[in-house]
Amino acid sequence: MLLIHAGDEGAPETAEQSFFEDWVAYDKAVKEAGIWVSGHSLADLTTATTVRVDAAGERIVTDGPFAETREVLGGYYVIDVPDLDVALDWAARCPGARVGSIVVRPVAEFEV
Repeated sequence: MLLIHAGDEGAPETAEQSFFEDWVAYDKAVKEAGIWVSGHSLADLTTATTVRVDAAGERIVTDGPFAETREVLGGYYVIDVPDLDVALDWAARCPGARVGSIVVRPVAEFEV
């Protein structure tokens, strides 16, 4: 899974249209390579709600995320590639890597 974390700076202001076109091209390349499993952009951070359960079992709901970070999860791709090196290559090609970071993690599989 490629977790796309956007930094404070977001898209480069001087090239917003070309940056959007970079995303369209990347999305197309992932799908044409036959490695795309799923993926989505997430809605604006202002629409987020965080749920926690305290030790007493009480639900605590707050608006937005509560994290000590300047980056927020903006979206993800689930790709099917043979190994970590290939996943890292695709992560480096992702336009989000230029304005934030891409976290590469395997999806856990559990036998039921």
